[in-house]
Amino acid sequence: MTADSTLDDYFIEKEPFYAPQGKEIEIFHAAYHNGIPVLLKGPTGCGKSRFMEHMAWKLSRPLITVSCHDDLTAADLVGRYLIIGGETRWSDGPLSRAVRGGGICYLDEIVEARKDTTVVIHPLADDRRVLPIEKTGELLTVPPEFCLGISYNPGYQSVLKDLKQSTRQRFVSIEFDYPSAQLESDIIVEETGLDNETATRLVRYANMTRNLKGSGLEEGASTRLLVHAAKLMKTGIDARTACRSAISETLTDDPDMLKAVNELSASLF
Repeated sequence: MTADSTLDDYFIEKEPFYAPQGKEIEIFHAAYHNGIPVLLKGPTGCGKSRFMEHMAWKLSRPLITVSCHDDLTAADLVGRYLIIGGETRWSDGPLSRAVRGGGICYLDEIVEARKDTTVVIHPLADDRRVLPIEKTGELLTVPPEFCLGISYNPGYQSVLKDLKQSTRQRFVSIEFDYPSAQLESDIIVEETGLDNETATRLVRYANMTRNLKGSGLEEGASTRLLVHAAKLMKTGIDARTACRSAISETLTDDPDMLKAVNELSASLF
């Protein structure tokens, strides 16, 4: 193990608030105790990352999150040799650190990574449960505490950015969506301390924007954006300004669509 492989800084000390939508907690527990990796799929900002934080806390395991992108390489995940103090030393990547320490490695928006990069997780996500490190000649055997989680937004799938069957069929899948109106309102109140009436109006506004998906908006307002708007309101920003800054200006740059989305908030606040 290298000097930078410790996972002490990745433990979540305080319980993250998470409101279950279905049987996702039970499914995750069952998958974890059977050594099966987990795939979370759902729209942006619906609670996938918060769910992973909550499960890491419940299981008392460290959580390493990797935000995937086009330039992510296998070396970024597994590790590379670095020159440190004039010496060439091996430095573990986040995936290797999680494997060595029996942590949870969460690859967020996995489809954003290059396909030749995602292949590196295949030996971890099947019955082999190993991580080959070609540059050092090591073959890391996965401890029972290790868990691999990945996520993606099916709404952004395309021919160029899709999750290959050879990858997805290694996972147990948990589907997420935006919470019910009442639950989403409760989440806003819990997260921000906003009053129930205003939180309910925010949720109504969000559902209006979600109805515009495919008719001018790529995505409607996420639960995350509602929490942002609610926090601005609690800090003293008036409701319309908060909705404009946290939601409509975030969702679109198109002048006509901006006007339409702002009119929606004006009808409620």
